[in-house]
Amino acid sequence: MLQPRDAAPALGLGDAWSRFRRTVGLLGPAFVAAVAYVDPGNFATNTAAGAKFGYLLVWVVVAANALAMLVQYLSAKLGLATGQSLPQVCRDRYPRLVVWGLWVQAELVAIATDLAEVLGGAIALQLLFGVPLLVGALITGVVTVALLAIQSERGQRRYEHVVIALLAVVLLGFLYSTIAGGVDAASLGAGLAPRFDGRDSLLLAVGMLGATVMPHVVYLHSALVRDRYGERLADGPKRRLLRVVRIDVVVAMAVAGAVNLAMLVVAAGSLRGQGVESLTDAHDALGAALGSTASLLFALALLASGFASSSVGTYAGAVVLSGFLQRQIPLLARRLITLVPAILVVGVGIDPTRALVLSQVVLSFGIPFALWPLVLLTRRRDVMGGFVSRRRTTAAGIVTAALVTGLNVVLVASLVTA
Repeated sequence: MLQPRDAAPALGLGDAWSRFRRTVGLLGPAFVAAVAYVDPGNFATNTAAGAKFGYLLVWVVVAANALAMLVQYLSAKLGLATGQSLPQVCRDRYPRLVVWGLWVQAELVAIATDLAEVLGGAIALQLLFGVPLLVGALITGVVTVALLAIQSERGQRRYEHVVIALLAVVLLGFLYSTIAGGVDAASLGAGLAPRFDGRDSLLLAVGMLGATVMPHVVYLHSALVRDRYGERLADGPKRRLLRVVRIDVVVAMAVAGAVNLAMLVVAAGSLRGQGVESLTDAHDALGAALGSTASLLFALALLASGFASSSVGTYAGAVVLSGFLQRQIPLLARRLITLVPAILVVGVGIDPTRALVLSQVVLSFGIPFALWPLVLLTRRRDVMGGFVSRRRTTAAGIVTAALVTGLNVVLVASLVTA
């Protein structure tokens, strides 16, 4: 027997739809963080890994994405439990000398981050319109300020919408190339087994890790949650928000992981053995292998990534400065602090793709300085209250931080003995 239309609420369908809409309406902070996980540094490292080693380092992408889910969840939970950003909690809990040390390395990470993102935007503008790299870098910096103006004048939710739209451009670009190029399922499966093939593969693996688990968004995500759910943190049940945070992190990081995997798969399938040494080479080789649409979408994805991730990086830099030192500077000044090194790199003629890869290695060295405080603070009941991490979560966090730290030690040793 057919039910009347107005019987839907009685069946629970209306309530379920309302809950779904409310949940979707609360999503967003993790997607802003996710943009940093598909920035131009990922383009450079994943493309280089696929073009040179095929599917060998698939396991690095998968492992890094799993680590990213855990790390971003802990950061978001810290912001939810304390109503503070990770830098603020560090400032309140650690000695002044430690706080200053954390701030200095975080600023160096911000510079390395901006180098990758500005270079990516500049390369994309050159591929699409023939714009000189130096001019493209300046344009990327200007667009970043415009995007952040949306956040400051229209609110975080509107900024999230813009960032998610740019993330969708990146996703669709690589989805097309993955479908057009096909996937070697057997090689993909074999690539899940952890292994290296010499020092170059180790260097790329560390760069991929630095490009995926981004230290600056470990700091940022806690602030995004604090600012997004500020009123609800005071009035509403935090446990319900924690469920939303979990969904937000899992979905956003899954999207970022899919994009990273697609980058490597496309390079492994279409660029292997093509002598690809730069993003420009990758763009041209994709056009030759898969057609002009693939190369166009690659350039558009790179442009969207550069613009979005550069704004997120600047946002994170402001959170770091205000959190560790309780200092705030004008947005334009903040933009210039991290933009100048990128402009200098372009101006002196350093190979931009090589600079991108090396910047990701620098980022990987900054990860432990964000991870260890995060893991240690979220295990403390006096900090987290009822949201303190369970023992298995803390154990997973410690293993993650130890693995990242150990991988960096191995990298240093390999460079010294080379």
